[in-house]
Amino acid sequence: MTTSTPLSRSRKRFMAAAASVAIAGAIGLGGVAGGTAPVFAQAVRVEAPQAPGFADVVDQVSPAVVSVQVKAKIDPAADRGMSPFMDQRGFDNLPDDHPLKRFFRQFGEDGNQDRGQRYNNRRDRDARPRPVAQGSGFFISDDGYLVTNNHVVEDGTAYTVVTDDGKEYDAKLIGTDPRTDLAVLKVDAADTKFTYVGFADDSKVRVGDWVVAVGNPFGLGGTVTAGIVSARGRDIGAGPYDDFIQIDAAVNRGNSGGPAFNLNGEVVGINTAIFSPSGGNVGIAFAIPASTAKQVVADLMKSGTVQRGWLGVEIQPVTKDIAESLGLTKEAGALVASAQDDGPAKKAGIAAGDIITAVDGKEVASPKELSRLVAGIAPGKSVDVTVWRSGKSETLKVGLGEIPGANKQASADEKSDAREPSSLADLGLTVTNSEDGKGLVVTDVDPSSDAADRGIQAGDVITAVNAMEVNAPADVTKALDQAEKAGRKAVLFQISRENSNRFVALPVNQG
Repeated sequence: MTTSTPLSRSRKRFMAAAASVAIAGAIGLGGVAGGTAPVFAQAVRVEAPQAPGFADVVDQVSPAVVSVQVKAKIDPAADRGMSPFMDQRGFDNLPDDHPLKRFFRQFGEDGNQDRGQRYNNRRDRDARPRPVAQGSGFFISDDGYLVTNNHVVEDGTAYTVVTDDGKEYDAKLIGTDPRTDLAVLKVDAADTKFTYVGFADDSKVRVGDWVVAVGNPFGLGGTVTAGIVSARGRDIGAGPYDDFIQIDAAVNRGNSGGPAFNLNGEVVGINTAIFSPSGGNVGIAFAIPASTAKQVVADLMKSGTVQRGWLGVEIQPVTKDIAESLGLTKEAGALVASAQDDGPAKKAGIAAGDIITAVDGKEVASPKELSRLVAGIAPGKSVDVTVWRSGKSETLKVGLGEIPGANKQASADEKSDAREPSSLADLGLTVTNSEDGKGLVVTDVDPSSDAADRGIQAGDVITAVNAMEVNAPADVTKALDQAEKAGRKAVLFQISRENSNRFVALPVNQG
């Protein structure tokens, strides 16, 4: 009998490892020999719910968005080169081999007629319309009405619309409204029905809502960007009816006049301006609200112009000090600095010092809001204007007029030099009676006083204090005493400067 010798532990481990290598090698060789492809681990795939995209919205609205190309006839600039009809007198005395004489022999009299004709041909060519602007727009009806910005078309004489599928159409200008930077064009194409979009109810738009901007930035063609509504009611100083929606979707030059859509494919705003130190997108763009555009566009389509109501007042904001001086509980409304002669407001009894708090029951929060409310009402219509006067509310019936083409200028008040200055030391003012006996002329202002801080300066005329006319320093003192007895912390001074009025609130106790 053969007796087997037990394997040591280390040898067993070695044999097991060798067997493992042999098996693995066999599998690998067998796979290669048999032509079977190696098996790799499956790629990662996330099955979690994904946020919805914008492709469905873009598919529906893109055919309605167009590129607007604007051309204009530009007078050719004066030829800065050498005129083909240059006078050659004086050059005949030059030697025949002089360079200038050879030049005029080659390009002078002999060639003047032909070169003159070429010059005139170039002028004719230059007089043809040239591209001057390019922006975006969108159809609002299937028969070819489309909206864009006024600043896109304002210098144009010819307009071309390029649709999303590359077709080009000539368009004519229906009307513009520079005050809101809106314009309407019309494409006449027989037997063509255009895809168009509608306006949203922008009163329901909230900060944080998604918006999709579609347009033609930098002439690249249809481009889509997305973002959110960043703010509402922005006043950027662009016009008297500023009420912009701010969005952070990428908007660049060429997007002007293009729409910003909600996720229902409705236009919530029309892109009109960007804030950009560099000239490109930095994430701050401004769109005209749909409610404003809808009304203006309807008027332009109807008559080519926009008619707006006119109240005929010069107004300013109600500050905390002004509200306190007049007994108002909040800083709201529009303070009437002056009512224009022959204007609807003055005829109805509205006067300087009144604070307009509502129009037809709609509260007025600021001068801008008053302008927008009145502008949205047709001329000739009567409205109820609520004013705060002498510590109480009154309602006046006003028949609105139409904004005049040119503002009437008030006659200049001739101001004389001081007669005998009087000191209103508590206010930091030195005043004198005006030459015509109406108001007090400020001759000096203490630079450390509240009056100086609020902008009162020498030459200003104080015409009233707390709605009481002042013609002598004693009138000011009387008004101050009455305000102090009534528990007021400030008094309201009506100041006239260079034919315009404004109000300044000064604290009662200065000393």
